[in-house]
Amino acid sequence: MGKIMILNGSPRAPKSNSKAYAHIFLNKCNADAEYFNITKTNHLELCHKMNEFSDVLLVFPLYADGIPVTLLNFLKVLEQHLPENRPVISVIINCGFLEYTQNDLADKIIELFCKKTHCCFGSVLKIGSGEAILLTPFKILVVRKINQLAKSIVYKKYKVFNITMPLSPKLFIKASNRYWINYGKKYNITEEEMRCMKIE
Repeated sequence: MGKIMILNGSPRAPKSNSKAYAHIFLNKCNADAEYFNITKTNHLELCHKMNEFSDVLLVFPLYADGIPVTLLNFLKVLEQHLPENRPVISVIINCGFLEYTQNDLADKIIELFCKKTHCCFGSVLKIGSGEAILLTPFKILVVRKINQLAKSIVYKKYKVFNITMPLSPKLFIKASNRYWINYGKKYNITEEEMRCMKIE
């Protein structure tokens, strides 16, 4: 059984949804696994540490239909400092859109990186409604998928998984609007102020 390196590529890693997903994975994975945040200063350290692992799980949010710059900058360094034994690279991608297919391009970016660097591309979990799903009863659906993802990596039966909240787009938008309006109230920001295009 191999050893799994979990890398959080979120720009706000310590307080991110990606961290929450990574820790669910840690709880469900029955293999040896370690979690790390990608920072501006630890790229080389993580590249060297990667020699100790058979698998790498990249966990990150969708940014402008692609990967966040935090992860992009790390991959640039990794390309120049690859471990001698190439790891299998799997991913968990989450987006705030209801449609998990919004994550497809980011998935393809990592797959292309693997082809270019001769790393095996492993399993993928694409999560829709990622900003909200962990705060709803639908969290159980995500936990179930992450459990399946963990098993696929441990047993090297790599697959593509996806999950989103089972809501209609209309209901999802209604619930999202209610969430953000209530969120604004916490900081004394009105709905009208949030709808304004003016940025301070």
